[in-house]
Amino acid sequence: MKLLFLGDVIGEPGRAAIKALLPGLKKEMGLDFVVVNGENSAGGFGITAKVLDELLSYGVDVVTSGNHIWDKKEVMQIIDTEKRLLRPANYPEGVAGFGYRIYDAPNGARVAVLNLEGRVYLSNIDCPFRKAKAIVNKIKEETNIIIVDFHAEITSEKNALGNFLDGEISAFFGTHTHIQTADERILPGGTAYITDAGMCGAIDSVIGIKKEMALQKFLYDIPVRFEVATGVVRINGAVVEIDETTGRAVSITRLSRQDK
Repeated sequence: MKLLFLGDVIGEPGRAAIKALLPGLKKEMGLDFVVVNGENSAGGFGITAKVLDELLSYGVDVVTSGNHIWDKKEVMQIIDTEKRLLRPANYPEGVAGFGYRIYDAPNGARVAVLNLEGRVYLSNIDCPFRKAKAIVNKIKEETNIIIVDFHAEITSEKNALGNFLDGEISAFFGTHTHIQTADERILPGGTAYITDAGMCGAIDSVIGIKKEMALQKFLYDIPVRFEVATGVVRINGAVVEIDETTGRAVSITRLSRQDK
């Protein structure tokens, strides 16, 4: 099967990029399943029911998230019932929402998607390594096709978890920095890996935010209300081909497409 993962969607420009490009990519690449990180898809911070429905209407199968999942209070209306929206699984027990789910892909394959969040420079939540291991062992009772979105700040934490899970999962996608890395590869155990999938949003920006606002923050270190940048948009991510029998990755191809 072929799975597409897209990095952090930044506001309306990011959603517009998916609307414009995803249908064509599905036909061109014969995609069977699409996962998108949507934690910044509503105004650049958080997600709402309306925005989730919009992303799903474009052909997205599952929306993952990260530390900004809680930024829009409206998310609490759907997070306990909408199974196609995930929050990091390593939040403490009792937190609302789903950290992972197993889905039936249109081609008949069963695909597990697990969402995790890093701890370095982010919240001091449960250990993503131990949580991932426990959940992956449970998932394997039902399917060996397992996708992980690790929403983390630093490359070493992502690289460490990817290697920790090598051979146990099908594909590992890092998110959060909005900058796509050029280290896509198949790890020795058969897991497809990329440190950061990048973002879907305006190219002429600072990680999707208007440049002048980001520069004001860096130059003066005073509170700035960030706004999503507009203009020409691009989607970033990766396509992974997975052997449905073994759950191992066959190939990974980094994706970067600009909307003309």
